[in-house]
Amino acid sequence: MRNLEYGNASVALPNEILRSVVGSGVHGIAIEGTDDHDEMGVYIEPPSYVLGVGEYRNDYIWRTQPEGVRSGPGDTDLVLYSLRKYLRLAIKGNPTVMLPLYAPADSLVVVTPLGEELREMRSAFLSRLAVERFLGYMHSQHERMLGQFKRNVPNRPELIARYGWDVKYGSHALRLAYQGLEIASTGSLSLPLPDRERERVLAVKRGEVRRLEVSAEISQIEAEVRALLGDDRSPLPRVADLSRIEAWAVDAQRRHWDWAA
Repeated sequence: MRNLEYGNASVALPNEILRSVVGSGVHGIAIEGTDDHDEMGVYIEPPSYVLGVGEYRNDYIWRTQPEGVRSGPGDTDLVLYSLRKYLRLAIKGNPTVMLPLYAPADSLVVVTPLGEELREMRSAFLSRLAVERFLGYMHSQHERMLGQFKRNVPNRPELIARYGWDVKYGSHALRLAYQGLEIASTGSLSLPLPDRERERVLAVKRGEVRRLEVSAEISQIEAEVRALLGDDRSPLPRVADLSRIEAWAVDAQRRHWDWAA
């Protein structure tokens, strides 16, 4: 079997400014022998990609497994986004894209001075729109754990056979609910998960909590988030700080290219 690779490694890898572990590892909920290894990063495209007329991929993807084969224990999935694509996703509050901004130091794989600047600007990306995005991802995982997802997304048959339902979908849904509540109430994101929440999510992932109980907890947390937003008790702005992010992005690319302003 051949590894899967998309994009231009000679463009992405030498121009990385930030990369971290993502997935279960950075959340603190990995279970040895059951999870793959995920990394996500950011690179700055060359001037010709940004200013020229050619069309180029704005990401680089590398996976241990070939196309169509699900990653398993010991496999690695890597995705690197161009800075412009990454910022657009982060501005919208994509939950996975947020992780390199908040990952603890021991989860960082690559970090340059520009990467440090990007991480120091993390609060500019959190908004009520981001909370809605976390809740949206939570809903899709919740529906999958209940077997109600409309698209043809396969469950993990080994988990169904062992527990009667896909506990991994349940753990993801509950984790996203906790994180949505934290962002809405504090305007920040803790990685890994705080101890209480981490132990609860791990219990779900180990099949120690009934599906109906997990579902009820997810719904209760969402109600708390909705109350915070509805009563205007969240410290978050409506949208990300676009002017700050854009000003930094322009300056960062110029400095990476070693251009004068």
